[in-house]
Amino acid sequence: MQRKRTLTLAICFMILAGLIQPPTSIKADSITVTISTHNLNIRQGPGLSYPILGQAPKGDQYKVLSQKGDWIEIKFQGKKGWVASWLVALSTSSQENSIKTGKAQAVIKTDGLRVRKGPGTDYAVMGTVLKGASYKIQGYEGSWIKLQTPFGKGWVSSQYVQLNDNKQQDSKNQKGKITANSLNVRNKPSIHSTVIGKLNAGETVTITAQSGSWSEILFSGKSGWISSQYVQVQSPQSAGNTSEQHNTGKTGTVTATSLTVRNKGSLNGKPLGSVTKGQYFAILAESNNWSKIEYQSGSFGWVASWFMDITSERNTGSAQQPVNRSSAIILHNGSNIRKKASAQSPVIQRANQGDSFEIISLKSDWYEIRLPNGGTGFVAGWIVSVRGSAPKVEKPGAEMHLKNKTIVLDPGHGGRDNGTTGARGTLEKSLTLRTAQLLSDKLRAAGAHVILTRNSDSYLPLPSRVGVSHYHNADAFISLHYDSISDRTVRGMTTYYYHSFQKNLAASIHSDVTAMTNVRDRGYRVGDYHVIRENKRNAVLLELGYLSNPAEEILITSGQYQQSVTAGIYQGLARYFKN
Repeated sequence: MQRKRTLTLAICFMILAGLIQPPTSIKADSITVTISTHNLNIRQGPGLSYPILGQAPKGDQYKVLSQKGDWIEIKFQGKKGWVASWLVALSTSSQENSIKTGKAQAVIKTDGLRVRKGPGTDYAVMGTVLKGASYKIQGYEGSWIKLQTPFGKGWVSSQYVQLNDNKQQDSKNQKGKITANSLNVRNKPSIHSTVIGKLNAGETVTITAQSGSWSEILFSGKSGWISSQYVQVQSPQSAGNTSEQHNTGKTGTVTATSLTVRNKGSLNGKPLGSVTKGQYFAILAESNNWSKIEYQSGSFGWVASWFMDITSERNTGSAQQPVNRSSAIILHNGSNIRKKASAQSPVIQRANQGDSFEIISLKSDWYEIRLPNGGTGFVAGWIVSVRGSAPKVEKPGAEMHLKNKTIVLDPGHGGRDNGTTGARGTLEKSLTLRTAQLLSDKLRAAGAHVILTRNSDSYLPLPSRVGVSHYHNADAFISLHYDSISDRTVRGMTTYYYHSFQKNLAASIHSDVTAMTNVRDRGYRVGDYHVIRENKRNAVLLELGYLSNPAEEILITSGQYQQSVTAGIYQGLARYFKN
């Protein structure tokens, strides 16, 4: 009797929910979903509280019937069922036709994305591609996309790319307009290469090729390279209509973690892509609190103005890059503020860790800042972090302190041990491996000898992880983790050490990571964890954010955060070895 009453209540609740929020109808013949995880539960309604109808294996495809919030209705074994949208990959017939005709393109959304030999993390890595690069799509399998890359045909995870049916123009011999003053032109596509000249906002260049996030241009009769984010590529339609490029005289900096770009200035507009916090764009048009931007080279869309910090452009013609109301945050106590942009200039003030100053301009690698007394001074760009859209300055010479150091990176969990699972389904074991692989690439580029305790989704006992540290006589052992707690509002980063000789390494890494990411600082402290307690080498354990906090989960899984957090660990290690 009780069971019948419960069932009746459940059915009534389902009917009521359907009346309150009707599903959005979708043409079933044009859209399908591919299951992205093993044995995905198919439920009788759009929510985790509904009974399970059955399970679908990874890679299976089903026709889409409708969508309701984060849930998708599919046709499953002759019945209607619901799947969580974040555990499937959508595909359309237009995508399939584009692949057949060789027109479909995928634009990389994160730096250092690994290209693999097959559709899964168990396959070997062929190489990495950079944010902004565009490649032809060769096919799909589950949540993986096959691309034609510089390393040959390889596979990348679909969550880190944006599909584009040949809207990207061939970059060869395109015209581009510079959007930053004093933009460095380099002899190679790298921030470590030689500067051969500078360009100012408004100048027009000819783009001859692209490599990752860099554009090759003709400069003084020879080849040079500039960062693609500071050049607006003019499509054939807009090349002769420069009024569309800068017709408001304003720029906008994104203030939301992730902001949707739509095809029209309305919440009803079709999503075209997204932009992230800190990116800034020229405002091409404004309408009813919506702003039109060029969110990718040759691709235009509308974003909500209330998530943009909009300022008027001021082109003074001076050799300075735009800073758009940014702040410089001091990283270390006793940092020198100088009279001029030079290490030889007199010190006029000293600042301590956490002090914040308004940035007025960027000259070479120095920020001109506003002092509390109303005066101005200069601080070296590599000893501060930046809040806002001002160009970041990398600390010169950090690689010299990492060269030939043996560093063991320990991505927490793996295999049968998933670690924690995020509020939106992120597996800790997958995220720690992603962080470790990105950090490994940075350290190896600096000449460090890097060993990963695991390089795939495999289980490794804790004593074996410590054994790797001892066997290789590690100069530093870094165990990477992400946190979880029942209170979903808790956020931030914590660093742990066990032995007193490990404390300085913990302090150095913790300081630089919190400064680079602006994540909440939960401090560094003693922690009784096997991989640091039993480790005779310099070892720390990092909890790099809370997957249990839905907002923080979105942040820490983003490409921007992964770049920042690995840069912080990199700088912290370099500073520790220097001292």
